[in-house]
Amino acid sequence: MRNAAYIHIPFCEHICHYCDFNKVFLKNQPVNEYIEALLEEMRLTMKQSPIEQLRTIYIGGGTPTALSAEQLKRLFTGMREILPMEELLEFTVEVNPDSSEEEKLAVMREAGVNRLSIGVQSFEKDLLDHIGRTHSSDSVYDAVTRSRQAGFNNISLDLMFGLPHQSVDQFIDTIEKACVLGVEHISAYSLKVEEKTVFFNRQRKGKLSLPPEEDEVRMYEELQERSKAHGFTQYEISNFAKTGYESNHNLVYWKNEEYFGFGAGAHGYVNGVRHQNIGTVPKYIDSLTKGELPYLREHIVTKVEQIEEAMFMGLRKLDGVDLGDLSTRYGVDLTKLYARQLNDLSERGLLSYEDNRVKLTNEGLLLANEVFEQFLAVLDEHMVKKES
Repeated sequence: MRNAAYIHIPFCEHICHYCDFNKVFLKNQPVNEYIEALLEEMRLTMKQSPIEQLRTIYIGGGTPTALSAEQLKRLFTGMREILPMEELLEFTVEVNPDSSEEEKLAVMREAGVNRLSIGVQSFEKDLLDHIGRTHSSDSVYDAVTRSRQAGFNNISLDLMFGLPHQSVDQFIDTIEKACVLGVEHISAYSLKVEEKTVFFNRQRKGKLSLPPEEDEVRMYEELQERSKAHGFTQYEISNFAKTGYESNHNLVYWKNEEYFGFGAGAHGYVNGVRHQNIGTVPKYIDSLTKGELPYLREHIVTKVEQIEEAMFMGLRKLDGVDLGDLSTRYGVDLTKLYARQLNDLSERGLLSYEDNRVKLTNEGLLLANEVFEQFLAVLDEHMVKKES
């Protein structure tokens, strides 16, 4: 089933020091032309791979709210004409606190957007300066207030921990402030220093001061405990929700289901093929002006890759994966294929394995990447065919 779509807006009014997503400075960019190209990609894709209904849409970036209200309106109007959106369950837009004006929120609400993801990262001014964010804690409070006034009752906040110069107490303060804002969802990610970022360059020069590992572990444990105390349930390694407000769109990724990816640099997974779009905005626009889908590369996903992805993505969820369901889905007995890994990781206390359901233990959550690695590059097509 392909009932989800990700839409990428690459424009930013400033570049954060940790961000490695496809993005460009907004100034002097052909934004209107980009929106038309984006809509053309949707038209071409729907002709090539038509579907009856989308259930989730997620517009991310970059900074979607870097677009003007008129530009947002044009995008939404065009989408309604092209995509089957009548039965949308969840329609999310990422919002920067500095660009959450009432007019833009009203345009989004009128277009059917029913969930906002607000990029907060921290409430500490010095930390925000260190990571290249320009908003203040007051602008976060204002953004949430304006969003409520505009009629949004499903708001998520994005937080980060393990930041340069960040103390455990500072992150505790951020967690508490986020929780008492009364939002429905919190995502909190540990900093990963990626190539082609300001932080990567600083790290190479020995100028990036990160918290010790034990502090980062404490931050994560505080996140788990304090979010629970405020009524949130952890349902994925980095995600916490009030009952009924789990991210339906992200669950598509964690269940390893297919989805459309629209926009410069976007990734999609359709008909067993993963693709990545052209990243540079002018080349992306040029491809669609010629009536060509803007694919940079495509990859046919083998059965072995599908199984591996289903395992490590599914284990991100706190309820884990049902090996019986996956065995039926892929036509192989995964309890046999992964017998050694399941036994070893269970003995080490990193996995809970009972009644065909496998999930990370509390200790496994702290060492998740180590667990995931055990399910990668250990199968081959011959093994899978033999078991099928």
